Amino acid sequence: MSGHSKFANIKHKKEKNDAAKGKIFTIIGREIAVAVKEGGPDPANNSKLRDVIAKAKSNNMPNDTIERGIKKAAGDANAVNYVAITYEGYGPSGTAIIVNALTDNKNRTAANVRNAFTKGSGNVGTTGCVSYMFDEKGQIIIDKEAYTGDADELMMLALDAGAEDFSDEEDSFEILTAPADISAVREALEKENIPMVQAEVTMIPQNYVDLTAEEDIKQFNRIMDLLDEDDDVQDVFHNANLPEEE
Repeated sequence: MSGHSKFANIKHKKEKNDAAKGKIFTIIGREIAVAVKEGGPDPANNSKLRDVIAKAKSNNMPNDTIERGIKKAAGDANAVNYVAITYEGYGPSGTAIIVNALTDNKNRTAANVRNAFTKGSGNVGTTGCVSYMFDEKGQIIIDKEAYTGDADELMMLALDAGAEDFSDEEDSFEILTAPADISAVREALEKENIPMVQAEVTMIPQNYVDLTAEEDIKQFNRIMDLLDEDDDVQDVFHNANLPEEE
């Protein structure tokens, strides 16, 4: 795990998202709608909704926007039905890519995802073709600049709450949990007012593929940019290790 600074990627991702807040709010709005539909509008009785609200807050989504989204989803019987769908495929140099989408039109989303892969010299594969190369984990990232407490105390708090692993990275602390345990660990940290950059279930690659050829990097970024522009796409996970930008 160590040696690969995940927070550098997170920061880069957040900076990109800051330039496109509307996109991230659209994504979270859909997740709120699905969570409310599945478990009701009360976060106290809906752990999935609690997780989405935490994600919304970590992305600086205003409270009134969150509440509006919950009320809209709870009160609108004609609300759009979103279906969760996952695509798996390959990018340049055999990099593995997983795309999670929430869509009201499977055909449109499938065409857009396929187009993104094709334009970046990749291809969509069958279900399961790359997901075996990843581990599904709850991942909590804490920025060292925002947390001034003791690292050992933080580690013990996380492990006592049910975390599986704690890593002291260069610019962040990373806490890993089983997917089902992330809510309990996140809530334990929230009670101690510990600031979190990210707290969500993610797919962590077992191994990374180094992309060094300029053309491969360009094509890979083309796939990522096209997926990022698609409102149906919620998350993209990959095992590409790109050179750090100067």
